[in-house]
Amino acid sequence: MSIFSERLIQMRKNKGISQNAFAKEIGVSPRTYQDYEYGAREPQVSIFVRIADFYGVSLDYLAGRSDER
Repeated sequence: MSIFSERLIQMRKNKGISQNAFAKEIGVSPRTYQDYEYGAREPQVSIFVRIADFYGVSLDYLAGRSDER
């Protein structure tokens, strides 16, 4: 599992939001979002930005390039 996937799961659970609800929030299908968490797929840049904005973290943090949110 990638750092990206691990951080997605961690942040979503910390917010107490379901996979389906978060998928709707960022405008992707629940299956697509599950693929992000399972490491089977990576989001397009526009979705990557929506995820970072929703959680208030940097793209570098989300991608595992930094530990600083």
